[in-house]
Amino acid sequence: MLVCRPRSEQVKDMDEIQDPLLSCLVELSKQNHNPLSAAVLSAGLPLEESRLTPKLFVQAAKRAGLAARVLRRPLAEITPLVLPVVLILDDGQACILQELDAEDGSAFIIQPESGGKHRIGLSELKQHYTGFAIFVRLEYRYSERVSRVLADREGHWFWGTLKRSMAIYRDVLLASLMINLFVLASPLFVMNVYDRVVPNAAIETLWVLAIGLFVVYIFDFGLKMLRAYFIEVAGKKTDILLSALLFEKVQAIKYGAMPRSVGSFANNLREFESIRSMLSSTVNTVLIDIPFALIFLAVIGLIGGPLVIVPVVAIPIIYIFSLIVRPRLRESVEKTFESASQKNSILIETLTAMETVKTQRAASPLQLRWEQAGGYIARWGLRSRMLSSSVVNFAGLVQQLTSTALVIFGVYLISGNELTLGALIASVILAGRVIAPMGQLAGLITNFHQASTALKTLNQIMDMPEERENDRHFVHRPVLKGSIEFNQVSFAYPGEQQKVLDQVSFRLQAGEKVALIGRIGSGKSTIEKLLMGLYSPTEGAIRIDGIDISQIDPVDLRRHLGYVPQDIMLFAGKLRENITLGSPHATDEQVIRVAELSGADHFINRHPLGFDMQVGERGAALSGGQRQAVAVARALIHDPRVLVLDEPSNAMDNASEEYLKKQLASYASERTLLLVTHKMSLLTLVDRLIVIDGGKVVADGPKQAVLDALKQGRLQIRT
Repeated sequence: MLVCRPRSEQVKDMDEIQDPLLSCLVELSKQNHNPLSAAVLSAGLPLEESRLTPKLFVQAAKRAGLAARVLRRPLAEITPLVLPVVLILDDGQACILQELDAEDGSAFIIQPESGGKHRIGLSELKQHYTGFAIFVRLEYRYSERVSRVLADREGHWFWGTLKRSMAIYRDVLLASLMINLFVLASPLFVMNVYDRVVPNAAIETLWVLAIGLFVVYIFDFGLKMLRAYFIEVAGKKTDILLSALLFEKVQAIKYGAMPRSVGSFANNLREFESIRSMLSSTVNTVLIDIPFALIFLAVIGLIGGPLVIVPVVAIPIIYIFSLIVRPRLRESVEKTFESASQKNSILIETLTAMETVKTQRAASPLQLRWEQAGGYIARWGLRSRMLSSSVVNFAGLVQQLTSTALVIFGVYLISGNELTLGALIASVILAGRVIAPMGQLAGLITNFHQASTALKTLNQIMDMPEERENDRHFVHRPVLKGSIEFNQVSFAYPGEQQKVLDQVSFRLQAGEKVALIGRIGSGKSTIEKLLMGLYSPTEGAIRIDGIDISQIDPVDLRRHLGYVPQDIMLFAGKLRENITLGSPHATDEQVIRVAELSGADHFINRHPLGFDMQVGERGAALSGGQRQAVAVARALIHDPRVLVLDEPSNAMDNASEEYLKKQLASYASERTLLLVTHKMSLLTLVDRLIVIDGGKVVADGPKQAVLDALKQGRLQIRT
């Protein structure tokens, strides 16, 4: 019997997947001997209603080494050779078509979400089949050398994305070609009117020519509108794809490789818009207008004869001037780019720390830095605009001189009966069309340098190391028991020479409760960040359940760890959204349970909106203690086997702290607990203390023994 469960049905088991397509993909990864968890397959994807869509299924399948395509295909046309196939059913359901017996009229299907593996009649299956299927096959794995070659062949992250819009740009080029051909209509009309219509008083011919010209103008208008539309469509398509790609890359970058200046980093990410702007102008200016100048020159040569010499001489003059200006323009554009990033960095830091700015009276030095950055931008921006204007104005000057020279030269040719008046006027009009694109070189050069600088910066971002490289195969760990081992671990933060940790070694058994204590800056929080996989140790190894954490997928690792950092960061939105941030499948019962465990229910129940209350940006609408309660609830929502808590109650009052201690003592009874704290009151949660001082373990033992050693002075800690 085919099970089609309503989408609103909730699942009590936290590990059970409420996503039919994702469940099918997890099953297929097992069948292909590369088992991956649902969290790994869906991490970072823009899920709709917390579910995979058929389009997202294709992206997720790549992580399992599978190639997938979504096709409309009647059930009768699916052959056994392409099985297994994922069938999209009605009511948002899906199943895996594993076997097909056309003679018997039956099929063997798997519905992982409901746990169903059974044989079903084809007639019954057709009733629920939507007609769309996802065909999946194992992707062939090339050697590392061949993979690099194929990656180069597939194209650059930017140019490869742009290639998807090549059909649109092809149509734009065709439209631009026709538009430039229509340009010839006006000068040819004028030439014929002056040379044939006026001398012969051919009024009928005048109207025929005028009607033809009017028709050309109408087509010209329509083609220009279509060209503008297609350029915008291609640009928007590229914007959407690139912005998604860049944001995905940003979230995938190793935490230790992240740039230190958030504002500068954010400004650099926005600069891909200048690349698209350059491409739009390049399509029209370089690929069409400037090459078409050669055709216009040929036409001038046909109708004006020797007059073509004038624009032929003028064009190189403009080009040479542009080459002279280019180095200075490039320097000013790069300086403007750097100063704009610095200015944006100041803005982001100020807005983020506005409370500190006001309470610490820091407005004056920040205002000075802002004005200095603004002055720097203004100085280099002015230079850029002046250099650009010089090319535009010089091109205009040359264009005026060209027109004048053509008229003077043309008068002599007319006097010698070598040229007609109409041909002279047509040549002057066409010469203007030849010189005009050259004047656009200034804007093109400016855009080119802006785009090249932006592309260089974005290339550096795209080359940053990721936590989960595409060709990396991690050890699948569906369950972690929770034993932790640090073996001779040393670590220095990126860009720093001094070690924060030096040969740190300790071991926690599964279910053990341990606290890290020590002075400020001794390295306690760094140990937790290393355990969470945010940084990689410089030396030594960190193991969970005997496996080096570098071999475990970061998503799987963090799925089993409940982490409460010292600095709590909440996102603007509803309180429920912040609790379920990493667990979108969580049910209402689970949300209520973790709110009770953390004590967040005390203030949630008093608010008229309850879990729908707004927390504000960075949780500004909540107090420090309330933010910590939400952070604890968020850490517990996925029922982790290991709790990693860094000062979880330092902003709470005594009553809230006592409540949290009581709840955590019960909740963590069978879980591993690693606690960082300076509060003696929280030490009742642990049985063992590890004292960290100067990045080294100076004491490790039972809680009472270590405390007695500290009180009696037998344990010396550097000040």
